[in-house]
Amino acid sequence: MNPKLTSTLLLSLTGATAVASLASCKGKKETVEKKPMNIVYIMCDDHSFQTISAYDQRYIQTPNIDRIANEGARFTNSFVANSLSGPSRACMLTGKHSHANGFTDNTTTFDGSQQTFPKLLQANGYQTAMIGKWHLVSEPTGFDYWDILIGQGDYYNPKFIKNGERVQREGYATNIVTDLAVNWMDSIRNKEKPFCLFVHHKAPHRTWMPDLCDLDLYDDVTYPMPENFYDKYEGRIPASKQEMSIIKDMDLVYDLKMADKENEIHTNTGLEQAGRHMYNQLNPEQKAAWDKHYDPIIAKFKKDKLSGKALAEWKYQQYMHDYMRVIHSIDRNVGRLLKYLEENDLLENTMIVYTSDQGFYMGEHGWFDKRFMYEESFRTPLLVRLPGGKKGDIPQMVQNIDYGPTILDLAGVEVPSDMHGTSFLPLLKGEEVPEWRKSLYYHFYEYPAEHAVRRHYGVRTERYKLIHFYNDIDCWELYDLQEDPQEMDNIYGKPGTEELTKELKAELLKLQVQYDDPIRNIYKD
Repeated sequence: MNPKLTSTLLLSLTGATAVASLASCKGKKETVEKKPMNIVYIMCDDHSFQTISAYDQRYIQTPNIDRIANEGARFTNSFVANSLSGPSRACMLTGKHSHANGFTDNTTTFDGSQQTFPKLLQANGYQTAMIGKWHLVSEPTGFDYWDILIGQGDYYNPKFIKNGERVQREGYATNIVTDLAVNWMDSIRNKEKPFCLFVHHKAPHRTWMPDLCDLDLYDDVTYPMPENFYDKYEGRIPASKQEMSIIKDMDLVYDLKMADKENEIHTNTGLEQAGRHMYNQLNPEQKAAWDKHYDPIIAKFKKDKLSGKALAEWKYQQYMHDYMRVIHSIDRNVGRLLKYLEENDLLENTMIVYTSDQGFYMGEHGWFDKRFMYEESFRTPLLVRLPGGKKGDIPQMVQNIDYGPTILDLAGVEVPSDMHGTSFLPLLKGEEVPEWRKSLYYHFYEYPAEHAVRRHYGVRTERYKLIHFYNDIDCWELYDLQEDPQEMDNIYGKPGTEELTKELKAELLKLQVQYDDPIRNIYKD
């Protein structure tokens, strides 16, 4: 369809006046209202696919998030382009890899003047709203309404910027963001127009502070240890140099809430005072609930004087309990959103997306955090409920650069040719797409920085992954994901892999040329 005609059609639809003629069984013609599809895009920060029961039953049940999967599609091969919060969000908004949108790491500022898919929706009659975590430094553009957390945001009593005005709200961030989203749909938006609402939660980002009502949840659960928790990183030099080990780098006070009132617990990560500051920011009611839960844990920890393996496994369990409690709150609030949509007759005219800005380590390789191209951080959950669309699994490889093109396609807006992503709307409709991509490109830039993960880029196919770590290091890694799904055995350079390596390097270069990544002119092999 001609894009000008598409825009004109969409603008006429926004008044909800378009009609379609249908023949009734009596031979008469009747008219039914046909509305453009709304979009509710829910994104969490650092929500691992392992902790959604639609993907994995080991850790937690997430019935409300699972409902999106059960009534829609579960993507089983969904990935990001750069596993870091700000860059991932920039890739999502622009449909482009980091080098093209300019936000390569969290030290940069997003150029809000550039093309984004919310701007294109706006120009074609949609209302757009951004609520919750933004984390791109510059003020949001392309949104009719925005109410965003400042920086990383706080779990308790967070500060927001509402359309340019700073405001602090009492309560728990996940509940507040959901309240704001429901209020916008109910009382602020123009109900004669279609909308695209972004609901971006801070949770479950570090430091995993549960809602007061969830503090004692899962107390009786012991979480299974990952098989490779005590990974020695043989043959993987960059992995051995990271600083995101639960054993060595997870802070007792900042991460695990051991801020004792006697000030006897001290750490050497530099984060201890930040942890005590978080506690001091709680109001009296919050502190009382916090003390009731954590004081006995702190007292027992001091009494037990854990060390070595016992300390490592205690830290893992403490981390997992708080992370799961935070996920439980997310799931409860997803249920609130679904209930609102259902009760207000929006459920069958709204595409609902649930995803995360990247994956996360739940102790695999002994880690927390993300950044690496290894599966746990590269892979992300993606659940999409499209009314009338496909139900069940979608196995094709998709990436967060595809979200913008897909939503534009759904809205009938022409996808700009300079976007790197591809619309997966045909997959959501259950259509056969024989020429779907066979490989994915990844590029991580933030080093030197927190967690000391070296810069790297790579290519992933259905079975294999090739990674090049560069800058202050020069290491290649090759994994057979079918034989080695935990990525423990780097087979790069081993006899018999020569032809495979040659093919993967050719595919990697092809993608770098396709996306015009200038790194291809610097590192050649």
